[in-house]
Amino acid sequence: MPYPEEMVTPMRRELTDNGVTELTTATAVDDFLAPDGATTFVIINSVCGCAAGGARPGALLGLQSEHAPARVGTVFAGQDTDAVQRVRELCGQVPPSSPSMALFQGRELLWFLPRHMIEGRDPQSIALDIVNAFEEHCAPSDA
Repeated sequence: MPYPEEMVTPMRRELTDNGVTELTTATAVDDFLAPDGATTFVIINSVCGCAAGGARPGALLGLQSEHAPARVGTVFAGQDTDAVQRVRELCGQVPPSSPSMALFQGRELLWFLPRHMIEGRDPQSIALDIVNAFEEHCAPSDA
């Protein structure tokens, strides 16, 4: 059963007020995940303490990277059930967890940060993992 919307709205807005696109349906996820093959970062939001203390602030810090993808979306676990399920399907064999974060090229998973790599860590450490992923997968290559 979903949490009351008035409870989760501030948690949603922490991301959406900072330019992250909210995806609430499976169709929205499919439409958003770069049909042109561009890189997309997706945050699976959650009501838990590690989302508030680490995941959301860490994601926002990481998005300050010069290599952050232009397309950044979020789905909310326990709220946007169909959207979250679609993101998890696209993550293939990665066990579901929330909060978590995923980097896609089109609909291909490139990188995933699961809950156990968020819990107990400060936002700066989480942001560093995100920035490293952006540098590996989004920075122009020196060809």
